[in-house]
Amino acid sequence: MINRRVFSLGIGAVFLSACSGGGVTQNAPASRMRAVPNSGWDAWVAGFKGRAAAKGISQSTIDRAFRGAGYLPGVIEKDRNQVEFKRSLEDYLAIAASDERIGTGRQMLQRHGATLSQIESRYGVDKEIVVAIWGLESRYGQRRGDVPVISALSTLAYDGRRGSFFESQLIAALKILQNGDTTPERMTGSWAGAMGHTQFIPTSYLAYAVDFTGDGRRDIWSDDPTDSLASTAAYLSRAGWVRGQPWGGEVGSAAASSGTPIAVLQPQKPGPRIAVFRNFKVIKRYNNSDSYAIGVGHLADRIAGGGPFQASFGPDENGLTLEDRKDLQRRLTSAGYDTQGADGVIGNNTKSAISAYQSASGLPVTGEPSVALLRRLGG
Repeated sequence: MINRRVFSLGIGAVFLSACSGGGVTQNAPASRMRAVPNSGWDAWVAGFKGRAAAKGISQSTIDRAFRGAGYLPGVIEKDRNQVEFKRSLEDYLAIAASDERIGTGRQMLQRHGATLSQIESRYGVDKEIVVAIWGLESRYGQRRGDVPVISALSTLAYDGRRGSFFESQLIAALKILQNGDTTPERMTGSWAGAMGHTQFIPTSYLAYAVDFTGDGRRDIWSDDPTDSLASTAAYLSRAGWVRGQPWGGEVGSAAASSGTPIAVLQPQKPGPRIAVFRNFKVIKRYNNSDSYAIGVGHLADRIAGGGPFQASFGPDENGLTLEDRKDLQRRLTSAGYDTQGADGVIGNNTKSAISAYQSASGLPVTGEPSVALLRRLGG
């Protein structure tokens, strides 16, 4: 099970819901992420400015940060309509460790090899783990978020369900601006204020981000991912990463036999049994989810050249294996009912395509996959 979280270091694997071909798309319309007049927000900001000044934020920083900022209705819609995704480990890994994500990860490992090796040497964290977190958090920098952070955090602090938490993040964001690490215009991120290639929230940025390039700024917003990758390694190191120890591995593999694990997990039955070590718990400090930590570890192993888990997950409750579900998506798309990809994960896109096919074919409209539907499509 993957939980939507904003209380971890970043936002964890929330983006996976929108990246999977058959999954759920949660993107708010761009127009809803534009500032609109809101007298309540205006009054709240007027009061907040005094509190910010009392915490050491200069008037010039406050004025500069809020120049052009505003209330974002789309941010509140996202906050109110968060969904807790309950996915099987098989479905999660189908997205997190997809062929595309593995292939791109290997390219990134090669492209940034020298820098990653230096980061690994300084912090003791395997470079593949750092790259895997990068891949899960922002798809290797492709999905860093373009929402103005000051607007997003002030909107949530004023009108959100966790006002005090987001006010603390807003204060931290102002401190970042006051330190000169970036500008209000460049300070963009997710709707919840997570920023950069590896999605740091402002308080975590202040505590753990590093200037690895030596240019005087801890720049996680740049197209150059160096500071972001180093900051992730620095965080894991301070969280207790054990140099040279694996995160874990499937029972019977070389990694799982390299020491005494702290636990053996089997999140899905049937499915692989996974021996985990202390570093597994360190990854969970980034996002407190077993599936996230397994996803990071397994993606890192695949990027390093390792193979998939050997144990079979078996068919799902509908009698379909992962390959069957991928085949169903491909056949629906070929028939003119686009599932937006073929990852084997049955989400809203696939269910909509199934419903449209069933309706056009005179079948009962259920939106649910089945062996009979696959056979009807020629599978």
